[in-house]
Amino acid sequence: MKYPFDKKVGILGGGQLGKMLCLEAARLDIKLHILDKDESFPAAKLCHKFIKGDFTDYDDVLNFGMEMDIITIEIERVNIEALKELERRGKTVIPEPAALEIIQDKGLQKDFYIDRNIPTGSYRHFESKEDIIEAAQNGTITTPFVQKACRDGYDGKGVQVIKSIDDLSKLMDTKSIIEDLVDIDKEIAVIVARNPAGEIKSFPAVEMEFHPTANLVEYLCCPANITEEIEQAAQKLAKEVILAFDLHGLLAIEMFLTKDRTLLVNEVAPRPHNSGHHTLDASYTSQFEQHLRSILDLPLGDTSNMQPSVMVNLLGEAGYEGPVYYEGLDQAMNVPGAHILMYGKSETRPHRKMGHATVLADNVDLARKNAAQLKQLLNIKSKI
Repeated sequence: MKYPFDKKVGILGGGQLGKMLCLEAARLDIKLHILDKDESFPAAKLCHKFIKGDFTDYDDVLNFGMEMDIITIEIERVNIEALKELERRGKTVIPEPAALEIIQDKGLQKDFYIDRNIPTGSYRHFESKEDIIEAAQNGTITTPFVQKACRDGYDGKGVQVIKSIDDLSKLMDTKSIIEDLVDIDKEIAVIVARNPAGEIKSFPAVEMEFHPTANLVEYLCCPANITEEIEQAAQKLAKEVILAFDLHGLLAIEMFLTKDRTLLVNEVAPRPHNSGHHTLDASYTSQFEQHLRSILDLPLGDTSNMQPSVMVNLLGEAGYEGPVYYEGLDQAMNVPGAHILMYGKSETRPHRKMGHATVLADNVDLARKNAAQLKQLLNIKSKI
């Protein structure tokens, strides 16, 4: 392959993940093309070329992809049939449509794990809210349990924890899976990469702490506070999962570590992921560079940590919606070891991901303390 790379790389989606892919691509002179609905989206300002269109529309995706050599994603909710057709026409599509189609549906995803003896929590399929209520009332399922919408869940949406029969009114009326509430010690994640040459590398496991009400990751600690035995088991499981899907590119694998020290696969994302944002500042190779390396079939980079780190998601404040205003950004920039990245979204709303900060320190405890201080100093509000 010539350098600068002569491949036209297209990304479906122009959000913050696309922006960070563009930032890393610029370092290697890789020219990225973005398809999304609005030029105000974060990646539009940084990509080589922005094409206005809908990544859920068959014709928009097909026409965009036919102009590319390699097509990848930064969001799962894309038109699968168009990607299948592009693959049939000889285009390189990563992640592969066959794997992405399974991952798009949490029910199919769970069935996939069971069929391949990949450890996961117990679950049942349900077609509607009424079916779940009937099962709960006749004792077929018992509270507490977790409802997950089969499709279109992200950033805490599409998940509902039902603690008692009194909570049944909170159920979503959609095709779902019902999972037993696992006795969790920790939630961890491993990001693994695979290129077409067959090379596989994974990043050290990270430990996730969730926002108490928004049901999304608030803090991410790396390295995770787990034993070396659990670390090795998580790495082995991550490799097994990406090979089971026969998938290239990145795969982020969220896992439960139970109280009895068992690892269970929760769910996966075949793209750069929130659980890998710290790698931009704390790792020798970022997840975004690794994704580009993998889809271009380049040697995969060193995934080692340079320093312990804690990432904190910077969310829109409750009670504010409208044009964004960053209150206390100047003070937050003075926090030791802080690396702040705002996504460039023009509008804020409660609990919307507006940016993140990675705080480096000599140990995770100090990084966590400084990250909490940064979060307290920086408030994301609206101008009106």
